This record gives sequence, C-alpha cells and structure tokens, in this order.
Amino acid sequence: MSGIRRILFATGNQGKLREIRDIMEDTGVEVYSMKEAGIEAEIVEDGATFTENALIKARTVAKAAKAPDTAVLADDSGLVIDALDGEPGIYSARYMGEDTSYDEKNRNLIRRLEGVPEEKRTARFVCAIAAVLPDGREFTVQDTIEGRIGYEQKGEGGFGYDPIFYVPEFGRTTAEMTPEEKNRVSHRGKALEHMKEVLRENEGFGRK
Repeated sequence: MSGIRRILFATGNQGKLREIRDIMEDTGVEVYSMKEAGIEAEIVEDGATFTENALIKARTVAKAAKAPDTAVLADDSGLVIDALDGEPGIYSARYMGEDTSYDEKNRNLIRRLEGVPEEKRTARFVCAIAAVLPDGREFTVQDTIEGRIGYEQKGEGGFGYDPIFYVPEFGRTTAEMTPEEKNRVSHRGKALEHMKEVLRENEGFGRK
C-alpha cells in the first residue's frame, strides 16, 4: 500500500483542476488544490523550460505543505506555435498579461497568423508535470498533442487556448471535444497518465 494518501496539485486554475480530478479518479487518491490546502506560496516561475517551471512550483508548494502522506504535483503547460518561433511557449499563461482574457489572446494569435497557409500553422500543446514525494524524491514527465491553429475560435468546452487549437485527426478543436475525448488525447491527459505509471512503479501509488 502506498504511503501517498492525497495529492496536492499546485494550481489555482479551476478548469485545469477539474481535468486533473477526472483523470486521476481511477487512483482512488484525493486530489486537492493549494487554495483548499490554505497555501498561498509565492511561486516565481523563472525557469527556461516547462519542466523547470513545473519543478519550481512543486518544490515551492511541497516546502510550504510539509504533509507526510501527500505527494505534491505541479504542471507547466503552454501552446507552442511554429510560425511564431515557439510563442507563446512558457509564457502562455502570461501572454499579453495575466489579466488579459483568453478570448483576446486567442483573437490576437489568429490575427498574427493572418496569411499563414494551413501547412505552416502547426502547433502543439506541451505539458510537463513534476512530482515531489514526501521523502523528497522527484519525478518529471512531459507530453504533447500536435495540431494546428485555426482561423477562428470554435467550441465552448475546455479553457484557455482550446478554441483555436485544431486537431486534424478529430476534425475539430480541443474546445469542441467532450471532456472524455480531450482527456484521452490532450497533453495534460497523456502527461498525467504517464505520471501515474511513474508513481505506481516507484511508490505503489493508487494500488489497493
């Protein structure tokens, strides 16, 4: 039986937390947020990569939590657009300012890609997840989903850049997918499944 009874996920994003809980449901381990834990740690995301920033978040929150039966997980994710030299990348959440709506961010990215042909509108969502275990061990994983930037926003599901991220094999954006479809193929869904396997191998995590 694993010593991990709960997972504290270092996020304040409710859309992200909802996805995480859905994907982690089969482990039988409670997932709760920083807010629910009463943690208001100052996190300075000054890493150069998604993985570095995920580790910064996980380490900072683990230090503040000090919970013996809790694994702290954190993700850093973003949209990488090839025609814009990888923008917004690790600055996806802060692109055009943290208080700028995603509707405005999405409209701006579509404007910046005006005239760019279909085959050059390639992009990917990237998600790195870091875990800090109660005994101090650390693990990281990273996964992606490939797609293209659409010509307009489509779909009411998901959050963030989902309405402009078109997945050719599905023929629609990630905002047009059902939550179950998106969780199966998304960068975060794949990274969380990968992390579950890492924790099971190293901690007996989620086993009865």
